[in-house]
Amino acid sequence: MRASRDSVIGLATLALLAAPTWVQAAPSKSVGSARVVLAQPTPRDFGRHDGFVQIFDGKTLRGWDGDPAVWRVEDGAIVAVRPAGQVTNNSYLVYRSMKARDFDLRLEVKAAVGGSGIQYRSRTGVRWLTPVAGSPEPDPKWMMTGPQADFWPAKTFGRDLFSGQVYMENEPERTVSWRGQVTQRTTALKPELLGGIQNGKALADLIHADDWNEYEIIARGPVVLHLINGQLMSVHINDDPGSLDNRSGLIGIEAELNPARIEVRNVWLRKLN
Repeated sequence: MRASRDSVIGLATLALLAAPTWVQAAPSKSVGSARVVLAQPTPRDFGRHDGFVQIFDGKTLRGWDGDPAVWRVEDGAIVAVRPAGQVTNNSYLVYRSMKARDFDLRLEVKAAVGGSGIQYRSRTGVRWLTPVAGSPEPDPKWMMTGPQADFWPAKTFGRDLFSGQVYMENEPERTVSWRGQVTQRTTALKPELLGGIQNGKALADLIHADDWNEYEIIARGPVVLHLINGQLMSVHINDDPGSLDNRSGLIGIEAELNPARIEVRNVWLRKLN
């Protein structure tokens, strides 16, 4: 289950070339007496869904499972609202109708206030390791454990610190690849930094604090890629064959902090296995 360095670089390069800022004029080179144009890849169309299944119908939460006091549908979007003045643990909306290991997941997300993230290859029913002090006991059926594509708007801490990173929800490792990093881990908990994508602060400027963001998660074996608005944000390679995070699991949405308002729409999944 170990990924070669070449395969990792290949996946990361494809993602980088998908970003409009990375598209270049096609160079040419001589092959014998002929002049050959070396064409660039076609930029991916986020709205194209060949081979995808829409897992949110825009009208109901059919297939999804979460606290009805938090999660609802408004104007074609999944909405989570957590009021101010309360102390509560994180809230999750779990997609129960399908599990996936290798997949492409595309959605749009925005957060007027509070924090969010997209769970994948995740599990429910695990007791919370660090519950929020003074909060009611959370219902384990709605608590998710596993990899997360983090999303925190700039308003939360004055600037965007976490969006795009690979975070392990309810696990000791926590952040295993910060925004702008390519990391790898084996059986050791601490990941190794292999290289960088771009400065994390510069990448934060590509994230819309008050508008919709296109979020894409690509998972292939031990390699996961997080992209926001067509830009690669982080890569993580988990070469631990015994890790639960390398197995098929649930997809979900997180809402965190009080107050919080999280909105998600146009959720499309292309499951490979």
